[in-house]
Amino acid sequence: MGSRLKLVFAVSLLLQLLGFSKGNKVGVAYGKDANNLPSPERVAQLVQSQNIRYLSIYDTDPRVLNAFKNTGVEFTVGVQNVDLAKFQSQSYVDSWLSDNILPYYPATKITLIAVGTEVTKSPGNAASLVVPAMRNVVSALRKSNLQDRIKVSTSLPFDVLSKTYPPSQGAFKSSLAFLLNPLLQFLNENRSPFMINLYPYFAIGDSSLDYVLFRPSPQANVDPGTGLRYDNMFDAQLDAVHFAIVNQRFSLADQNFADMKIIVKETGYPSKGSGGDRYATNENARIYNTNLISHVTSGSGSRTTTDEVVGTMSGTPAMPNGDVDVYIFSLFNENLKQGPDIEKNWGIFYPNMEPVYNLEFPGKASGKSWCVASTRAPPSDLQKALDWACGPGKADCSLIQRGQPCFEPDTLLSHASYAFNNYYHKNGATDESCSFGGTGIKVYTDPSYGKCVYR
Repeated sequence: MGSRLKLVFAVSLLLQLLGFSKGNKVGVAYGKDANNLPSPERVAQLVQSQNIRYLSIYDTDPRVLNAFKNTGVEFTVGVQNVDLAKFQSQSYVDSWLSDNILPYYPATKITLIAVGTEVTKSPGNAASLVVPAMRNVVSALRKSNLQDRIKVSTSLPFDVLSKTYPPSQGAFKSSLAFLLNPLLQFLNENRSPFMINLYPYFAIGDSSLDYVLFRPSPQANVDPGTGLRYDNMFDAQLDAVHFAIVNQRFSLADQNFADMKIIVKETGYPSKGSGGDRYATNENARIYNTNLISHVTSGSGSRTTTDEVVGTMSGTPAMPNGDVDVYIFSLFNENLKQGPDIEKNWGIFYPNMEPVYNLEFPGKASGKSWCVASTRAPPSDLQKALDWACGPGKADCSLIQRGQPCFEPDTLLSHASYAFNNYYHKNGATDESCSFGGTGIKVYTDPSYGKCVYR
């Protein structure tokens, strides 16, 4: 690494260590590419019950923005790529802001407008249109004196980088300089974040599964340019983006981008695939997102009750104690997603709002929780889990025996839910105590019926 880059890295590291951060955030991307999703009002209830405090949507759907008024949930809203041509007109953007943002703000807490999504992959000239569109949005915000309260950015795919390893040699594709140079200048001028989509799942073929899932892995390596150790793929990819931004400064009149905030606009893990998607499983998805949340909010040296997370600092090796804001993709499985089955199975909830797997957001565990049987569990698996839970020394299943107060309703699902929850609370109400081979799920609203209280 050259002496100039070493100096920039040292300054960036010092800024992070001195505490120039405001705390990390974990949000969820709320996509709606489906025909079976619950109403926005029900989604608002679900989001609040799960203590999800940050949402990203890909448009300005008035039903969603109305449903989330006065909830305190922070929103990133979107401008779609197909609309970028219209956003070249300042008068059009002024009207758009008046019609799509101002009627809901500040009751709906909109804090960022993402103009375009992965424009480098979009057909036509979206990549050339995005920065002028962003400038027009900022100009419109200034007319309402909102330019400091609502930031403007755009999200890019990870493949805008031409080099990703070692992270300190991260570099953008030279063919995209026409987009990246004005974009970085815009973000720097407006103190807006750089947004990137990171999907370590797609790098499993080049690395170990454990390295992708934030678990101890022999693949952990040291960057020869900085001496920094990387214990997981997420950090390595994110720092490659950081260094690509730092390295790009040398072609832009030496502007200082070292402390530019980076938001991971999308990351996640599929719970189901087909054919060659053997790593796309419910359990791997749970582990990735659980460890991601722990890594981001508690420091990468934290421990969970079920999965080890490796590392020694919050932030990333190149940005210790810095802001690392991420949005998990996505809130629901989306049945109209184009492509193979794997594209439809990135959600953390099914459309009926049942969890795909147990996942806790910061602060959620402080409230009451219950463990019940999944309605999607095969009956044979559920019966085996019920038999195990009612075994010697485990759950007290006496009240669900025939003739006892909780025998009715006489269904496998009801009896299993009672037994699961009894075992769950007898064993510390941990994620592991609500596993039952994947047939148990945690809920945060009381599922009691009649005199049978699941406690």
